[in-house]
Amino acid sequence: MAEPRPHPGVALAAIARDLLWPLVALAAILVVGAIFAPGFLTIGTIDGRLVGTPIDILNHGSKVAIVALGMTLVIATGGVDLSVGAVVAIAAAVTATLVSEQGVPWPLAVPAAVLVGTMAGLWNGMLVTVLRLQPIVATLVLMVAGRGIAQLVTGGLIVTVREPAIDLIGNGASVGLPNTFWLLAAVFLGLALLVRRTALGLLIACVGDNDSASRLAGVPERSVRLFAYAVCGSCAAIAGLIDCSYIRAADVNNAGQLLELDAILAVVIGGTALTGGRFSLIGSIIGAMLMQSLTRLLYMLDVSAEIAPAPKAMVVLAVCLLQSSVFRAFVGRVARRQEAGTP
Repeated sequence: MAEPRPHPGVALAAIARDLLWPLVALAAILVVGAIFAPGFLTIGTIDGRLVGTPIDILNHGSKVAIVALGMTLVIATGGVDLSVGAVVAIAAAVTATLVSEQGVPWPLAVPAAVLVGTMAGLWNGMLVTVLRLQPIVATLVLMVAGRGIAQLVTGGLIVTVREPAIDLIGNGASVGLPNTFWLLAAVFLGLALLVRRTALGLLIACVGDNDSASRLAGVPERSVRLFAYAVCGSCAAIAGLIDCSYIRAADVNNAGQLLELDAILAVVIGGTALTGGRFSLIGSIIGAMLMQSLTRLLYMLDVSAEIAPAPKAMVVLAVCLLQSSVFRAFVGRVARRQEAGTP
């Protein structure tokens, strides 16, 4: 007899519980910004396009969120990808070189860059699944070598891009909102349909929870991991297109710098377990927007770039502790002892 499916209300309650503290933290950052940073929540219009700090957060946060979506699948399988920043640089280099130096039309250059990112992800997946290297070691190889590859592609130069279609990816807008937001929405919708409307989401959770048991149960563990790493590479390549569009050039020394750390933090804040098994795509998006909002608030408060990582780390730690059932239980026991007057 088939097991009864959980009531939709129960599933929604579980999702709301996982997203509660990230949403509370994001709301707190917005409130602090509204009080101490004039104009932090101000939104206006110019030529039918929304402008303001919230729109800038949405625009630049979408790049981190796209990478975080791919990272979510990798972490859900019990792995990690440290090479996404290098893949961003490679994709930007491929796009700029093909369009500006080789004269390749942008409808061919853009898919080529995404394909290169996908192949980079498959390379990482092969090292993890076939050679059985630890994910940190396997992806560290491309993290170190990736920027060198990007330098070879561009010849060590900053290649400018003057293609209007590429410019629209990161600097254009549709229906008033940045195109990066619509790109994020498309990536999220595609992945959400895959992991929630097919068996893929269950397979990813099973592999991340116990890969040995999954393999014995007939789950194609290697294929699932390869898929996760390939998607992560594709998402990093899309972020590379956005990065190239932002500055209208491929600066491989700075493209994607520390992006892997922001993506991992966004995934963790969003409720995905680093041990694998449990993951949340929408939570990763919230985590990315939280990180971008905090970064922009710190800059508006004139906090230097050298000091900014410290408060960011404190916020991340606070959110992670609040999400921990063990920590909340400990706080509850301490509170009850205080009420009872016992040490």
